Amino acid sequence: MTKEVKKDPTELTVEEKLRALYQLQTMLSEIDKIKTLRGELPLEVQDLEDDVAGLSTRIEKLKSEMDELKKSISAKKIDIEKGKAAVEKYKSQQDNVRNNREYDVLSKEIEFQSLEIELCEKKIKEFTAELKDKEEEIGKSNEALDERQKDLEAKKSELDEIVSETKQEEEKLREKAKVLETKIEPRLLQAFKRIRKNSRNGLGIVYVQRDACGGCFNKIPPQKQLDIRMRKKIIVCEYCGRIMVDPELAGVVEEQHLSSIKK
Repeated sequence: MTKEVKKDPTELTVEEKLRALYQLQTMLSEIDKIKTLRGELPLEVQDLEDDVAGLSTRIEKLKSEMDELKKSISAKKIDIEKGKAAVEKYKSQQDNVRNNREYDVLSKEIEFQSLEIELCEKKIKEFTAELKDKEEEIGKSNEALDERQKDLEAKKSELDEIVSETKQEEEKLREKAKVLETKIEPRLLQAFKRIRKNSRNGLGIVYVQRDACGGCFNKIPPQKQLDIRMRKKIIVCEYCGRIMVDPELAGVVEEQHLSSIKK
């Protein structure tokens, strides 16, 4: 059994290059269909994952802030107890003063400590109100987190199901596409990929339909149509830049013929 000699891509005829390109386009279009089937699901999953991460971080931050508020409340309560003890001490000392000056000094200390106690009590009220607000915010954030996690699980499950159904088919198509790419000279392949990337529908090569480009549907001059049918050189549409082939090479001559008969 003779071994098939692999042709250098540069040695292929223009017709062979066009045929390989069209076959590659067909496979890549099938891969695009699989991606379309997945739709926006991958992006939706990513957005939900970002939301879940963001909410989790926010909840942790709120909890940390609550811990700091609780520490501040505890510290203020200790200050109040110290203040009350100081007031009691100064009041007892007033009973043993020797003159009015000592009494006034102790009175001022009692007044100062009383004001400090009031300030601490005011701060405790503020901290307690903040604490309550943060507790409510954590409650709302937890509810939102639960909803996002449920949505994420549902979307992930949906995406996993679609991926599992199409993964094998996509891998086979990608392998075939890789083999075909080796048969196409690098410069032509690069140009084809560039055209495909700039094309809205991902078509880098199209066949002529009713004397017009199958990509942008602009009319093709008769001489250029003849050149396309001759398959002697690579012809691109002057309007959209796509590579053009004749319907016969694309294997759609019968369809065109049947549609013209129906008319």
